Amino acid sequence: MSFPDSIAAPAPDWTRTALGDSAAWPATLRLTVDILLNSPLPMVLQWGEQQIMVHNDAYVELLGLPSLRAPGGNVPPMQPSVWSWNPDVIVHARQGHSASYRSRNLPVWRDHAFTQKPLDLYYTPVRDDYNVVQGVLCALAPAQAMPAADAGRALTLLVVEDNADARYLVCETLRALGHEVEAAASAEEALPQLASQQFDVLFTDVSLPGMSGVDLARQARRDQPALEVLFASGYGDELTRHLEFPARSLQKPYDIDVLQDALVQLARSVQVKAA
Repeated sequence: MSFPDSIAAPAPDWTRTALGDSAAWPATLRLTVDILLNSPLPMVLQWGEQQIMVHNDAYVELLGLPSLRAPGGNVPPMQPSVWSWNPDVIVHARQGHSASYRSRNLPVWRDHAFTQKPLDLYYTPVRDDYNVVQGVLCALAPAQAMPAADAGRALTLLVVEDNADARYLVCETLRALGHEVEAAASAEEALPQLASQQFDVLFTDVSLPGMSGVDLARQARRDQPALEVLFASGYGDELTRHLEFPARSLQKPYDIDVLQDALVQLARSVQVKAA
């Protein structure tokens, strides 16, 4: 029998905050806050017209402000730099667009003074149960220089995954790696997106409710022969190795290094086709 390395802290008493009783929250807000509070990555959420702020311990540690305490849950007296450095960023996200910004200098508190630290910022709109954008999630990371060999490797992907938690985490990981991502919960939902938007890669689970990921990829490739296909499956490539079109497969669960290697190969293939 295995045991966890640590036990999660008790859930905060949200009734003491501007967010109110979590039982009345939209399901998307509960999911986002759960992921945020349990993530080792610095994350901060702006929610609702009041712009209520929720953040995790990693965000507090990164910013270093002595007065900042997780998890928040109230309107901050002063807009944090992740929201105020460029107001257009929030407008863009609240219009339903995800975006990433590399090496942006933001103030952090170090050695009893503010200093500028280059950070990579990833913004994701958060919708309510009626698919209306009600918040913006920002994930932060210390800026890392991209090797010259990696230039031009950004991909545009459509992720198709019926599990909401898995879909969210995969999309956030891909965005953190510098790619542009859209998502769908089913093949039926993905088809209109494939018809209306150009993607480099279709990244789909093999097992989906309704139309399977394999049938989705087959139809998508008929319409867009240059589309790259990446499958995720608990059976590895057993279900996809004999297809009539080229595709790559990742066996669940896969780690980020395996995913990144697949993306590098896909980016090379996309570049060859574009040449």
